[in-house]
Amino acid sequence: MDFAHVWDQIEHDLGFNEHNMRRDRPYNGQPQTSTGTRGATEIRGVTFRDLRDCFIRAVLLSSHGISPAGLYDEATKGESAALCENDLYGWDLNQIDPMAVAQNLTCEVEKVMGIYPNVPALVPNAKVSGTAAASSPQAPLD
Repeated sequence: MDFAHVWDQIEHDLGFNEHNMRRDRPYNGQPQTSTGTRGATEIRGVTFRDLRDCFIRAVLLSSHGISPAGLYDEATKGESAALCENDLYGWDLNQIDPMAVAQNLTCEVEKVMGIYPNVPALVPNAKVSGTAAASSPQAPLD
């Protein structure tokens, strides 16, 4: 077996190249992602128009330095933004990372639902300066 084949198998085993879009597949990705715990949240109270608006903002929030001047900043205003679908035309969308759009879409929908950020509490478990980190969140350092 060549290296490329072995690496492909490793990625497959780790779920990096999951080609399954069945709705009954497990949410076994990293907790803060759409394939983890965060992704198991059902969308409620969001209309299709809300979803469209979230998508427009998500694309523009993924386009800093790519989209025409002012659109990214306007998108940061959330529901108060003065944007429409026409703002997505006339510039090179091929430069945008599609997964950044997906992540930004998740965040924008959560904001509309009033549950942002919808992520589980992160508890440090790595070693810091040669000692084990606390098992509960620590107060911020001054």
